[in-house]
Amino acid sequence: QSLCSLRGCCWSPQSDTSVPWCFFSSNHGYKVDGGLQRTQEGFQATLTRLSSPSLFGNDINTVLLTAQYQTQNRFRFKITDPKTQRFEVPHEHVGPFSGPAASNLKYKVDV
Repeated sequence: QSLCSLRGCCWSPQSDTSVPWCFFSSNHGYKVDGGLQRTQEGFQATLTRLSSPSLFGNDINTVLLTAQYQTQNRFRFKITDPKTQRFEVPHEHVGPFSGPAASNLKYKVDV
């Protein structure tokens, strides 16, 4: 049996140590709105926040998920606010990826 707080965090001790004891119920988070749009690098999806209590406040109701199949071993995803551009810290060793998407992947992505 699990116990859930007002903010939606649930606690359910399990005998299986590979299962997290603390989790959010399925009515928290975001849902894919309008399906996935394929891109040269991978895909994009608009995510809409589900109506649920907020953990930190000032939640963004609509976000953009950008996914890139960069190499056989590396999948990159990024969640941004499509209405407000924010500063992103540049990294000297990580440049922009322009595709195409890698093939023969050693991982599987489910949305």
